[in-house]
Amino acid sequence: MREAGRRDVAVTGLGLVTAAGVGVEETWAKALSGEPTASPDPELSGLMVDFSCRVPGYDPVAEFGRRRAWRLDRYVQLALTAAREALDDSGLSSAQWDATTVGVVLGNALGGTSTFERQVRALYEQGPQAVSPMLVPMTAVNMASGYLAMEFGALGPNLVTSTACASGATAIGVARDLLLSGVCDVVITGGTEASLSPTVMSGFARMGALSRRRENCAAASRPFDTDRDGFVAAEGAGVLVLERLADARARGARVRARLSGYGASADAHHPTAPDPEGRGAERAIRAALRSAEVSPDEVDHVNAHGTSTPLNDLTEARVLQRVVGPRAAVTSTKGVTGHSLGAAGAVEAALTVLAVEHGVVPPTANLDSLDPAIEVEIVAKTPRELPIGVAMSNSFGFGGQNAVLVFTAA
Repeated sequence: MREAGRRDVAVTGLGLVTAAGVGVEETWAKALSGEPTASPDPELSGLMVDFSCRVPGYDPVAEFGRRRAWRLDRYVQLALTAAREALDDSGLSSAQWDATTVGVVLGNALGGTSTFERQVRALYEQGPQAVSPMLVPMTAVNMASGYLAMEFGALGPNLVTSTACASGATAIGVARDLLLSGVCDVVITGGTEASLSPTVMSGFARMGALSRRRENCAAASRPFDTDRDGFVAAEGAGVLVLERLADARARGARVRARLSGYGASADAHHPTAPDPEGRGAERAIRAALRSAEVSPDEVDHVNAHGTSTPLNDLTEARVLQRVVGPRAAVTSTKGVTGHSLGAAGAVEAALTVLAVEHGVVPPTANLDSLDPAIEVEIVAKTPRELPIGVAMSNSFGFGGQNAVLVFTAA
């Protein structure tokens, strides 16, 4: 097992709200089953793509009460639910910390798009007096972290990172930096997204990013498969509680894994397409490994970005082949959860922590025929048990924004 490095921080709490379930236990079980969650979406009825991966059985009124639920857009609701679980899991409470050293860093790509669409309709159908006074605080991307600070009395730095589909991973990397710099003692971090609104989904469909497998939408998200044709959009939230390793050990906390490295880069290539050579992704991966003080041949597992789009999957696989080679067991959990955009990096970071903790790699759902151009070791059909000392979670976003996290066994 790798010894603790000087720049390791402890993951002491996890919270998940995904299309695979509400809570870490449900999401992890569904991820291990390899059972996809895409289904017809009544709110997208009549659109070019009318299916998605929504969180099942989520009741914000039961969670927050009717009045408070009405005042919060869904992307904030999901973040609050995941954060409550993560803090409960960490064993921390406001009585145990100096609130001025508790930070919140969340990733979000698009803000409250469903609320914005409803309010635009109200404006044009009923006039300006019909627009809600809560429009701005319900839609602004910064409000997820703001509401978490209010919920838990966190008085330290309060940030939202917005790097498209890398947002959640970027947030976790920034949170690590806040701990290592001494600015914070605890950081509540992760990502959230709930942008399955008709306008946004139509935009993704028009650019050709979404799968068109309407006749069998459960099989639509199929990372690395020969027949992949686009991603399936999802909603969700993932939250991690991070502390300095020495602090977590001093209070007797359970350390689920160590966050040991972070790397980021830009492709500077194209608004939506990856650099075809994957040079930006490779820089981020190598930077994360240097940060973690591990060599590429020490990587046991990679939770790939693996969106199920033709270009992304092939480019990422070629980068992984160059950097870590055939040894690492690679998966894309988006086959189960769909692609939750700004939340994806955080959801997948949490699933990577669980893989390290339990020594098991979830399978890539719907992988029936591996693209012959992909030459890395993809886990499919069933989970794979193996000791995981070093694991990597990749996240890449529109605008060519790349973020990579390295986790090591506690």
